[in-house]
Amino acid sequence: MKLSQPRAVIFDFGGVLCFHPSEERFAAIARVLGVSVNRLLELFWARRLEYDSGKLDSRTYWGLIAEAAGKTLSPAELAILQRAEVELWNNYDQRILGWVAQLRTAGVRTAILSNLPRSLGESLRATPGFLDPFDHTTFSYELGVAKPQPEIYHDAVRGVSVAAEEALFLDDKPENVEGAMAVGLLGEVYTTWEDFLAQALPRYDLPAPR
Repeated sequence: MKLSQPRAVIFDFGGVLCFHPSEERFAAIARVLGVSVNRLLELFWARRLEYDSGKLDSRTYWGLIAEAAGKTLSPAELAILQRAEVELWNNYDQRILGWVAQLRTAGVRTAILSNLPRSLGESLRATPGFLDPFDHTTFSYELGVAKPQPEIYHDAVRGVSVAAEEALFLDDKPENVEGAMAVGLLGEVYTTWEDFLAQALPRYDLPAPR
């Protein structure tokens, strides 16, 4: 049995609209810091919520990572890391982006709700055409809060101008989907495009991707 059609679909960015970074992409950063990829990942995520919430700027975030790695960054190395960080997330999934545009054409409101730092958010806003299929964007660094805090979901719902129960939220992290459902949104944990089409989409009266 299909649920009634959501009036809005709200998408996470990393792991939904773009693929998760490969180990090779992280390896380029690890080489600058002189650490293994596994150690980099520990350091990369340790202060990430503070960074995504705008409580740390890029220089401070990478400085703390470098300090924990036993390294002092030169200005040139900092610039390399800042550029490489944005490039981690530029492998977009054109299949789901095409569906976003299709939804909007069909009259379904669309939005991005993502935990990300200023450097990445500004890069996305500057990427020609990337945000065109979206009616609204909620970026954590602009609000000073991050998923799964309730305030960030409320902002996204206000942005698409529908009731919470009329919006479907897709995220690859179960705790973020749980946070959305706790404030009344519909929610689905997104793993892959193929699984979404086979398992989640049939539950909703939404256009099938062309």
